[in-house]
Amino acid sequence: MAVVPTVWVLGSLNVDAIVRVERHPLPGETVLGGPVETRFGGKGANQAVAAAVAGAAVRMIGRVGDDADGRAYRERLAAFGVDVRDVRLDPGAATGRAAIAVAADGENTIIVSPGANGKVGAEDLGPLEGIGAEDVLLAQLEIDLETVAAAVRMAASRGARVVLNTAPYAALPGEVLALADPVVANEAEAAALAAAVAQPVQLLVTRGSAGSDWGDLRAPADPVDAPVDTTGAGDTYCGALAAALAAGAGPAEAMRAAAAAAARSVTWLGAQPDPPALAGRIEA
Repeated sequence: MAVVPTVWVLGSLNVDAIVRVERHPLPGETVLGGPVETRFGGKGANQAVAAAVAGAAVRMIGRVGDDADGRAYRERLAAFGVDVRDVRLDPGAATGRAAIAVAADGENTIIVSPGANGKVGAEDLGPLEGIGAEDVLLAQLEIDLETVAAAVRMAASRGARVVLNTAPYAALPGEVLALADPVVANEAEAAALAAAVAQPVQLLVTRGSAGSDWGDLRAPADPVDAPVDTTGAGDTYCGALAAALAAGAGPAEAMRAAAAAAARSVTWLGAQPDPPALAGRIEA
């Protein structure tokens, strides 16, 4: 029987409080917004959902609080088909939270309170002992950096492909960046990498509506007539990219699939769609 590749996602899980505003306030300014809407986010969980929606078998490693939000989040991920056995319920911390303001043009500002995400450590990486050479590890930098680095080394030592999203940007050892194929960075993160003289061997740069570049390859962005919310578009790109690479797609094909998924993601409010809209694709 053929082995089904798995996208392992190590990362954060947050509950988002979203407020729509006409425009973002200037420093020291107050603006009035609409009702608070509660959604699910966190870069790790966003990417896990995107990979699952793209058809990948997904297993997530992370932590939520042992609270109503945390339990609801595990159930939600499971509804998307994500394996949540390694998403711990932490009795000593609350589920992570994010405060998000979304302006009329779809641009957002985000403040994150890590909660249980801040306690993800080396003791959570035991399941990665089972990662295979056919699998992909997808990680970001919204949890402890030493834990991310240890996971990258562990996965690479077992022959797995590593997709490393350098968001939110933080410095990592060059030898860790060199293990990723690719490192995914937006333009600001790519500039920070260059300034740190930490140019990865394989670097994929996302440029929003200008598309994305991976070495000499360029993929255009899919046009979106009326963006609703750009929150999570980069996460969706990463998740769909990892799913395509796990399925055997080459870089150009994977970039096209990721661009299409990212374009769809800006047509709804929040980083993730509601599960009912995806039920047919999840079952397919």
